[in-house]
Amino acid sequence: MRFYQVNDFDNLAEIFASVGVDRKTDAFSCLGTTKKQAGSNEAFRKIDHDYNVNFAKLCQEKGVENFFLLSSMNADIDSRFLYNRVKAETEQSIMALDFAQVVIFRPSLLLGKHQGRPLESIGQKAFQLISPLVSESLSLHPISAKRVASAMAMSAQDIYERSKYRTDPIMQKTVIIENKKMLAMTRVKH
Repeated sequence: MRFYQVNDFDNLAEIFASVGVDRKTDAFSCLGTTKKQAGSNEAFRKIDHDYNVNFAKLCQEKGVENFFLLSSMNADIDSRFLYNRVKAETEQSIMALDFAQVVIFRPSLLLGKHQGRPLESIGQKAFQLISPLVSESLSLHPISAKRVASAMAMSAQDIYERSKYRTDPIMQKTVIIENKKMLAMTRVKH
């Protein structure tokens, strides 16, 4: 298993040319920001939409069959909020590409490190305190970045197992995994 971390998305095509990616590669995109961090609506769109879609297109050109995208719980093409609308536009752009399988993850509040987001850090601390009192069956329940990563890895393994052992070649092209499902998938059994 190989992991590649890209820091220069403006030169992604040049970087990608030297990476060993093919149809056996599962591609994961977890890139995202906020308008405040990006500095403008245009910069936000460039990071959240353009970089993700460009990465997906490069993966498709290399023959990647399975693409996993971290999105947002409130992704909605008709939203009046830029963040939610751009997340939905990104999902739709990637679903329009010719992957065998696209899996979209829509977490609620992500628990983990958030550089330069003091309000989110305060919200996380508050949710961590009340989290044990709130049922995971609620769609708004916060989820740790580790659990999202585990759900993404489990989904990739599930696709591999189904394609290896199933005689029925028809699989749903796009799967959306909501926060509640990720929490259930990664629940630790005592």
